[in-house]
Amino acid sequence: MDANLTRRQVGTVTVLDITGRVTLGEGSALIREEIKQLAVSGFKNVVVNLGGITYIDSSGIGELVSGVTTMGHAGGSLRLLKPGQRVKDLLKMTRLDTVFQAFEEEGEAVRSFS
Repeated sequence: MDANLTRRQVGTVTVLDITGRVTLGEGSALIREEIKQLAVSGFKNVVVNLGGITYIDSSGIGELVSGVTTMGHAGGSLRLLKPGQRVKDLLKMTRLDTVFQAFEEEGEAVRSFS
């Protein structure tokens, strides 16, 4: 199953719900383009919900890192929601766990922007 992405607003926070496989190509490009569009459109607070992904590879992680940078340059920030154990392990192994704020509960992630 390829990656699917839906966007929704929770107050001033944009939540990107991602499902499926996030791999080199379409899945990672989908994330990159959506985050770029949000930054260009002036959305500043983004939560990427990873709870529905079945697999993510290093290019998917790379796009998340790129998203943090893109949002930072636009004056915003990006948080992760429900990163699975594989994502947590990859972030820890690459020491990127210091780059991301990750949350298990959506309300907590949304409130973190206050």
